[in-house]
Amino acid sequence: MGEFRFKQFTVRNEASAMKVNTDGVLLGGALTLLPSDRCLLDVGTGTGTIALMVAQRLCGMLNISQIKKGIFNIQAIDSDAPSAAEASLNFNASPWKDNLAASHCPLENYEPGLAFDLIFSNPPFFESSLKAPDPRRRSARHTGTLSYREILAFASRHLSPSGRVSLILPADCGRELLMNAAALGLHPFRILLVGTVPGKPFSRIIAEFSRLCPPAPVREEMFIHSSTGDYSDAYHTLLKDFLIIF
Repeated sequence: MGEFRFKQFTVRNEASAMKVNTDGVLLGGALTLLPSDRCLLDVGTGTGTIALMVAQRLCGMLNISQIKKGIFNIQAIDSDAPSAAEASLNFNASPWKDNLAASHCPLENYEPGLAFDLIFSNPPFFESSLKAPDPRRRSARHTGTLSYREILAFASRHLSPSGRVSLILPADCGRELLMNAAALGLHPFRILLVGTVPGKPFSRIIAEFSRLCPPAPVREEMFIHSSTGDYSDAYHTLLKDFLIIF
Protein backbone atom coordinates (compact mmCIF):
# COMPACT_ATOMS: atom_id res chain seq x y z
CA MET A 1 0.00 0.00 0.00
CA GLY A 2 1.71 3.20 -1.17
CA GLU A 3 -0.43 5.73 0.67
CA PHE A 4 -3.13 5.75 3.30
CA ARG A 5 -5.39 8.78 3.17
CA PHE A 6 -6.95 10.28 6.27
CA LYS A 7 -9.31 13.26 6.24
CA GLN A 8 -6.66 15.86 7.13
CA PHE A 9 -3.39 14.15 6.19
CA THR A 10 -1.91 11.42 4.02
CA VAL A 11 0.52 8.77 5.19
CA ARG A 12 3.18 7.26 2.96
CA ASN A 13 3.02 3.60 3.84
CA GLU A 14 5.89 1.97 1.95
CA ALA A 15 9.20 2.02 3.82
CA SER A 16 8.09 1.59 7.43
CA ALA A 17 8.57 -1.85 8.97
CA MET A 18 5.08 -1.60 10.48
CA LYS A 19 2.35 -0.30 8.20
CA VAL A 20 -0.76 1.67 9.12
CA ASN A 21 -2.84 -0.68 11.30
CA THR A 22 -5.98 -0.82 13.37
CA ASP A 23 -4.14 -0.85 16.72
CA GLY A 24 -2.31 2.38 15.95
CA VAL A 25 -5.45 4.12 14.71
CA LEU A 26 -7.35 2.99 17.81
CA LEU A 27 -4.67 4.38 20.12
CA GLY A 28 -4.44 7.65 18.19
CA GLY A 29 -8.16 8.21 18.52
CA ALA A 30 -8.70 6.91 22.04
CA LEU A 31 -5.74 7.99 24.18
CA THR A 32 -6.41 10.68 26.75
CA LEU A 33 -5.25 14.08 25.49
CA LEU A 34 -5.36 17.35 27.43
CA PRO A 35 -5.30 20.92 26.07
CA SER A 36 -2.35 21.58 28.38
CA ASP A 37 -0.17 18.88 26.75
CA ARG A 38 2.85 20.55 25.20
CA CYS A 39 5.68 18.02 25.17
CA LEU A 40 4.82 14.55 23.80
CA LEU A 41 6.74 11.44 22.73
CA ASP A 42 5.76 8.69 20.29
CA VAL A 43 7.87 5.56 20.87
CA GLY A 44 8.23 3.27 17.85
CA THR A 45 6.48 5.70 15.55
CA GLY A 46 6.51 3.60 12.33
CA THR A 47 4.77 5.71 9.69
CA GLY A 48 4.01 8.44 12.25
CA THR A 49 0.26 7.86 12.07
CA ILE A 50 -0.44 8.03 15.80
CA ALA A 51 1.60 11.22 16.21
CA LEU A 52 -0.28 12.81 13.30
CA MET A 53 -3.64 11.89 14.82
CA VAL A 54 -2.55 13.32 18.16
CA ALA A 55 -1.43 16.55 16.46
CA GLN A 56 -4.80 16.86 14.71
CA ARG A 57 -6.68 16.24 17.95
CA LEU A 58 -4.57 18.67 19.95
CA CYS A 59 -5.01 21.45 17.40
CA GLY A 60 -8.76 20.86 17.51
CA MET A 61 -8.78 21.06 21.30
CA LEU A 62 -6.76 24.30 21.23
CA ASN A 63 -9.07 25.72 18.54
CA ILE A 64 -6.09 26.90 16.54
CA SER A 65 -6.94 28.47 13.17
CA GLN A 66 -3.28 28.97 12.28
CA ILE A 67 -0.70 26.46 13.46
CA LYS A 68 2.00 28.14 15.50
CA LYS A 69 5.50 26.73 15.65
CA GLY A 70 6.36 25.51 19.13
CA ILE A 71 2.86 25.73 20.63
CA PHE A 72 3.31 22.00 21.17
CA ASN A 73 6.00 19.54 20.22
CA ILE A 74 5.67 15.85 19.41
CA GLN A 75 8.93 13.93 19.22
CA ALA A 76 8.76 10.56 17.47
CA ILE A 77 11.50 7.93 17.62
CA ASP A 78 12.03 4.58 15.94
CA SER A 79 14.90 2.10 16.01
CA ASP A 80 14.31 1.34 12.32
CA ALA A 81 15.96 3.97 10.09
CA PRO A 82 13.59 3.66 7.06
CA SER A 83 10.58 3.94 9.38
CA ALA A 84 11.91 7.11 11.00
CA ALA A 85 12.68 8.58 7.58
CA GLU A 86 9.18 7.81 6.30
CA ALA A 87 7.60 9.29 9.42
CA SER A 88 9.63 12.45 8.85
CA LEU A 89 8.34 12.68 5.27
CA ASN A 90 4.77 12.23 6.51
CA PHE A 91 5.24 14.89 9.16
CA ASN A 92 6.68 17.38 6.68
CA ALA A 93 3.73 16.85 4.33
CA SER A 94 1.17 17.48 7.11
CA PRO A 95 -0.40 20.72 8.38
CA TRP A 96 1.59 20.29 11.61
CA LYS A 97 5.11 19.97 10.17
CA ASP A 98 6.50 22.58 12.60
CA ASN A 99 5.18 20.67 15.60
CA LEU A 100 6.42 17.16 14.74
CA ALA A 101 9.90 15.67 14.47
CA ALA A 102 11.04 12.09 13.84
CA SER A 103 14.41 10.63 14.80
CA HIS A 104 16.15 7.32 14.16
CA CYS A 105 16.98 6.29 17.72
CA PRO A 106 16.33 3.22 19.87
CA LEU A 107 14.59 4.01 23.13
CA GLU A 108 17.57 2.70 25.11
CA ASN A 109 19.78 5.40 23.57
CA TYR A 110 17.29 8.24 23.76
CA GLU A 111 18.15 10.96 26.27
CA PRO A 112 15.59 13.74 25.87
CA GLY A 113 16.78 16.12 28.58
CA LEU A 114 13.18 17.13 29.34
CA ALA A 115 9.99 15.81 30.89
CA PHE A 116 7.01 14.68 28.84
CA ASP A 117 3.34 15.45 29.42
CA LEU A 118 2.41 12.35 27.40
CA ILE A 119 4.27 9.29 26.14
CA PHE A 120 2.39 6.93 23.83
CA SER A 121 3.21 3.77 21.93
CA ASN A 122 1.85 0.85 19.94
CA PRO A 123 4.79 -1.36 20.88
CA PRO A 124 5.82 -4.78 19.56
CA PHE A 125 4.05 -7.42 21.62
CA PHE A 126 4.64 -10.90 20.19
CA GLU A 127 6.99 -12.79 22.51
CA SER A 128 6.83 -16.53 21.81
CA SER A 129 4.76 -16.85 18.65
CA LEU A 130 6.15 -17.71 15.22
CA LYS A 131 8.32 -14.81 14.10
CA ALA A 132 8.01 -13.04 10.77
CA PRO A 133 10.79 -13.99 8.31
CA ASP A 134 11.60 -10.39 7.35
CA PRO A 135 14.00 -9.02 10.00
CA ARG A 136 12.63 -5.45 9.94
CA ARG A 137 9.01 -6.60 10.27
CA ARG A 138 10.10 -9.06 12.96
CA SER A 139 11.70 -6.19 14.88
CA ALA A 140 8.51 -4.13 14.60
CA ARG A 141 6.26 -6.96 15.80
CA HIS A 142 8.31 -8.79 18.42
CA THR A 143 9.56 -7.60 21.79
CA GLY A 144 13.23 -8.43 21.20
CA THR A 145 14.06 -4.81 20.34
CA LEU A 146 11.43 -2.94 22.36
CA SER A 147 9.01 -4.08 25.04
CA TYR A 148 6.26 -2.31 26.93
CA ARG A 149 8.32 -2.87 30.08
CA GLU A 150 11.09 -0.69 28.66
CA ILE A 151 8.56 1.99 27.76
CA LEU A 152 7.12 1.96 31.28
CA ALA A 153 10.60 2.18 32.79
CA PHE A 154 11.45 5.10 30.51
CA ALA A 155 8.17 6.81 31.41
CA SER A 156 8.85 6.43 35.12
CA ARG A 157 12.04 8.47 34.62
CA HIS A 158 10.91 11.03 32.05
CA LEU A 159 7.27 11.91 32.72
CA SER A 160 6.40 15.31 34.17
CA PRO A 161 4.82 15.15 37.66
CA SER A 162 1.33 14.98 36.12
CA GLY A 163 2.41 13.25 32.89
CA ARG A 164 0.82 10.11 31.45
CA VAL A 165 1.78 7.10 29.38
CA SER A 166 -0.66 5.39 27.00
CA LEU A 167 -0.15 1.92 25.49
CA ILE A 168 -2.15 -0.52 23.38
CA LEU A 169 -1.49 -4.24 23.84
CA PRO A 170 -3.27 -7.59 23.53
CA ALA A 171 -5.95 -7.85 26.20
CA ASP A 172 -4.34 -10.92 27.76
CA CYS A 173 -1.31 -8.79 28.67
CA GLY A 174 -3.44 -6.63 30.97
CA ARG A 175 -2.65 -8.21 34.32
CA GLU A 176 1.10 -8.35 33.75
CA LEU A 177 1.05 -4.81 32.37
CA LEU A 178 -0.61 -3.47 35.53
CA MET A 179 1.84 -5.33 37.75
CA ASN A 180 4.87 -3.98 35.87
CA ALA A 181 3.52 -0.43 35.98
CA ALA A 182 2.81 -0.64 39.72
CA ALA A 183 6.39 -1.77 40.39
CA LEU A 184 7.58 1.44 38.71
CA GLY A 185 5.23 3.73 40.63
CA LEU A 186 2.82 4.21 37.72
CA HIS A 187 -0.90 3.99 38.48
CA PRO A 188 -3.68 3.19 35.99
CA PHE A 189 -6.25 5.93 35.55
CA ARG A 190 -8.06 4.55 32.50
CA ILE A 191 -8.50 1.10 31.00
CA LEU A 192 -10.25 0.67 27.64
CA LEU A 193 -10.99 -2.90 26.52
CA VAL A 194 -11.57 -3.28 22.78
CA GLY A 195 -13.26 -6.19 21.05
CA THR A 196 -14.05 -6.92 17.43
CA VAL A 197 -17.72 -7.83 18.00
CA PRO A 198 -20.02 -8.31 21.03
CA GLY A 199 -20.00 -11.85 22.40
CA LYS A 200 -16.33 -12.51 21.67
CA PRO A 201 -13.43 -11.97 24.09
CA PHE A 202 -11.75 -8.58 24.12
CA SER A 203 -8.67 -8.55 21.90
CA ARG A 204 -6.94 -5.30 22.88
CA ILE A 205 -6.39 -3.17 25.96
CA ILE A 206 -5.55 0.53 25.93
CA ALA A 207 -4.04 1.23 29.34
CA GLU A 208 -3.10 4.68 30.61
CA PHE A 209 -0.93 5.42 33.61
CA SER A 210 0.37 8.38 35.60
CA ARG A 211 2.39 9.02 38.73
CA LEU A 212 -0.80 10.23 40.42
CA CYS A 213 -2.88 7.64 42.21
CA PRO A 214 -6.61 7.95 41.38
CA PRO A 215 -9.28 6.35 43.62
CA ALA A 216 -9.96 3.78 40.88
CA PRO A 217 -9.22 3.68 37.14
CA VAL A 218 -12.01 4.40 34.71
CA ARG A 219 -12.90 1.15 32.94
CA GLU A 220 -14.50 1.29 29.51
CA GLU A 221 -15.43 -1.20 26.81
CA MET A 222 -15.77 -0.75 23.06
CA PHE A 223 -16.45 -2.98 20.07
CA ILE A 224 -15.30 -2.21 16.54
CA HIS A 225 -18.32 -3.90 14.96
CA SER A 226 -21.92 -4.26 16.06
CA SER A 227 -23.67 -7.61 16.18
CA THR A 228 -24.90 -6.96 12.62
CA GLY A 229 -21.34 -6.62 11.31
CA ASP A 230 -21.48 -2.87 10.70
CA TYR A 231 -19.05 -0.51 12.39
CA SER A 232 -20.30 0.27 15.88
CA ASP A 233 -21.49 3.73 16.89
CA ALA A 234 -18.61 3.97 19.36
CA TYR A 235 -15.99 3.17 16.70
CA HIS A 236 -17.61 5.62 14.29
CA THR A 237 -17.62 8.38 16.92
CA LEU A 238 -14.00 7.71 17.85
CA LEU A 239 -12.63 7.89 14.31
CA LYS A 240 -15.11 9.96 12.29
CA ASP A 241 -12.70 12.92 12.19
CA PHE A 242 -9.94 10.74 10.74
CA LEU A 243 -11.13 7.91 8.50
CA ILE A 244 -12.53 8.68 5.06
CA ILE A 245 -14.91 5.72 5.30
CA PHE A 246 -16.98 7.68 7.87
